[in-house]
Amino acid sequence: MTQRVLVTGGGRGVGAAIVRALALAGFNVLFTVRTAEAEAEALIASIKTDKPDAAVEARLLDLADKAAVEAFAATLAEEPAYYGFIHNAGMSYDTLAALVDQGKAEELMQVNYWSFVKLVGALVRPMTRARAGRIVAIGSIAADVANAGNAIYAASKAALAGYCRTLAIESARRGVTVNVVAPGFVDTAMLAPYAAYRANVEKQIPAGRFAGPEDVAALVSFLLSPGAAYITGTTLPVDGGLTAALAIQR
Repeated sequence: MTQRVLVTGGGRGVGAAIVRALALAGFNVLFTVRTAEAEAEALIASIKTDKPDAAVEARLLDLADKAAVEAFAATLAEEPAYYGFIHNAGMSYDTLAALVDQGKAEELMQVNYWSFVKLVGALVRPMTRARAGRIVAIGSIAADVANAGNAIYAASKAALAGYCRTLAIESARRGVTVNVVAPGFVDTAMLAPYAAYRANVEKQIPAGRFAGPEDVAALVSFLLSPGAAYITGTTLPVDGGLTAALAIQR
């Protein structure tokens, strides 16, 4: 039986790369989108061109809508068990820490953190009963390395990592792994506002370039593979060595 996988925010960028990699690897992939309907259709068509028998489907879901997330979670709980869950969807909110608007911050936490908690609650129990499951949250190096104006985004990713560590030790004996993949700068539309600073930023990354979405997707694919069965409760950076480097440049 083909293993089923759910990916949130799979319509574009890193999410689309993850959907493609997993579908081409033979998984039955369901992914959610909020507004990227056209992109989702194009992605599915492209995957089908490369793999005509690929099983891939998109569903509309606004993770900022608590009621919609709860309804979706209830639906998932009634479906056959999923083998994998990748929480990629996320939103950003840039402002100085002292100027945070609570309403905007709560919306970001709902998308980046609370929606994951709700969905994983519906998915992990069937995984533990099946004694097989892989959960991956897309975090960020911002959870561990401060960047001015990034307080709430960083806090949401830190909360995600903390939750995943605990879930990992609670579910490990039941054959479920839980890990965080923490990208650095990835070449997607989310970084468009930083285009003017790109050359300067790339000079400070030991690898000398931004990550491509496929760099992140490759690690996610590995974490869903048999070879990653003993990796759980950890955060794996995909940052070209950025967090390993001393911040002060001589």
